[in-house]
Amino acid sequence: MGRLKDHHWVASGLVDVPVRPAATVMLVRDGEAGTEPLEVLMVRRSLESNFVSGAYVFPGGALDPSDADAEPLCAGRTDAVASALLGVDRGGLAYWVAALRECFEEAGVLLAYRADGALLSFGDPDEERRFVEYRRALNTGELSLGALCERESLTLACDRVFYFAHWITPEGGPRRYDTRFFVAPAPPGQRPVHDAAETIASMWVRPGDALARYEAKEIQLVLPTLRNLRAIGRFPTSAALLDDVARQATVRTVAPRLVSDASGTRLLLPGDHGDEIVDRANLR
Repeated sequence: MGRLKDHHWVASGLVDVPVRPAATVMLVRDGEAGTEPLEVLMVRRSLESNFVSGAYVFPGGALDPSDADAEPLCAGRTDAVASALLGVDRGGLAYWVAALRECFEEAGVLLAYRADGALLSFGDPDEERRFVEYRRALNTGELSLGALCERESLTLACDRVFYFAHWITPEGGPRRYDTRFFVAPAPPGQRPVHDAAETIASMWVRPGDALARYEAKEIQLVLPTLRNLRAIGRFPTSAALLDDVARQATVRTVAPRLVSDASGTRLLLPGDHGDEIVDRANLR
């Protein structure tokens, strides 16, 4: 459908570009037997991508106009409640819809309820094949998420998706996003599969392990991904994380700004204990 899904945080000359609203979801689960530390789903961007090619990110991307029309299909949240959580006048629920749509498009996981209230799972092979075709049609623009839900009598599980973080791309880059990060429990019975187009790999990984692999230069991460991995890595289990996030009253906006000095272009990042200078090399 030509949507832009770039998690681009490297400045390349001062250009005035519009800020696009975007949503990203951190899908979490517990490890084997439910007693191991929490894991998060990450997908690797295509090596052919024009931006952050090869980086591991969370499923997400820019909002579609159709995301704003899906309120009747959303369970557990209204636009008024969602907008209040995000601190906007209206249209907040579209971010929840976008997060769920992108998760299905990029990772093949759809958080939704059946007509009987049960969570959608792909335990039946025929059903799994049917949703593989839905995903293909959604990615090519032949089908909308709303039409899919109506066809299968589904409602989107927005009540299982929690607002976690807010990042705004600094001025100066060719693409700018106002991105809301969400966290949600992985639905049982669904197996993530990257789309083999925009995403070329996927993995369940402990946040600490992902950070260690980044430090060892085994994988590539961008700044917001790094910071959010550190944030969720403080929790021992997915239940502990989700319980804390559900009770979170406010979310701080992180809006890095570009500065220039003798060393070149850098970002000034508001840190938890004062301002922190982050070299652009760390944003790739």
